[in-house]
Amino acid sequence: MGEIQSIDANLEKAVEAYNAATVRLQKIQGDLKRNRYALTIARANYKNAQRTLSTRLVTIYTSATTASTLDVVLGASSLDDLLSRIDTVNRVSDQDAQVAHQVTSFKAQVKRHQAELVRANAAQQQVVSSRAAERSSIQGQLSARRQLLSTIHGQIAQLQAQERARSLAAARAAEARLSAQPPVSNPGAVGVAASTPEASVAPPSRYGGVVGIAMQYLGVPYRWGGASPSGFDCSGFVMYVYAQVGVSMPHYTGAQYAMGVPVSRSDLQPGDLVFFNGLGHVGIYIGGGQMIHAPHTGDVVKVSSLTGWYASTYVGARRIL
Repeated sequence: MGEIQSIDANLEKAVEAYNAATVRLQKIQGDLKRNRYALTIARANYKNAQRTLSTRLVTIYTSATTASTLDVVLGASSLDDLLSRIDTVNRVSDQDAQVAHQVTSFKAQVKRHQAELVRANAAQQQVVSSRAAERSSIQGQLSARRQLLSTIHGQIAQLQAQERARSLAAARAAEARLSAQPPVSNPGAVGVAASTPEASVAPPSRYGGVVGIAMQYLGVPYRWGGASPSGFDCSGFVMYVYAQVGVSMPHYTGAQYAMGVPVSRSDLQPGDLVFFNGLGHVGIYIGGGQMIHAPHTGDVVKVSSLTGWYASTYVGARRIL
């Protein structure tokens, strides 16, 4: 069983690395979309400014009465040279200088957005590669897990039955405790936590009500990458449950750990997020030293105690404000 637990722990880390790559990929794709739009606008502005400048140059050429103004138009060897000359000749009007400045500015914008697109495309390729590697790692570990399980099928079935009985008893106890508690209100005003991280006293929990929502999904199967009632992984479960109360979260434990404020283990309240295994796993604290979570492949959303492996791999907790 120790070997299976080790595979499950490593598998969860691989799943969360895959989720992190997915979050990064979504951000890059958003950046690409915005930059493509900005590039289209910059190119259109650049062309319009060029047309305006061309019209002004014709006017300068046909109406110029002094050699110095004609020198500006006829003596330029390139567009950049012409723009430079316009900036330095006193006889050209402020309006002409402004048009020239716009051409220069829009040209620079086009170059900048093109460079940003190149960088974003390179980053996208790198993240796609990383994501594919994590997927391959997950599939390999799942295969190893299945092979190991097949060799000790009888023992596993007995242990799973015992675990289901414990989980069911824990869930019933938690439901009884929750039904006996008065409803938790969500005050509009939020206090400010003290500055010392893990030793700080966090403001009271505003989202104890998510526990009741989470309990509705007991028994939903674990599915890596899942974030819906058809199947959850650990961070997908937390993201989905909190979305029901209007709190948007990323589908990645590392990013979820950066949200809210730190809360000490002795100050845990229902609704707090509890993290384990080097941020490879997350659950929702429900009170009484228990949490509800989507544990790992082959399991379901269930209630577990913060003891044993969870106590030994405990990282910390966050309170969402």
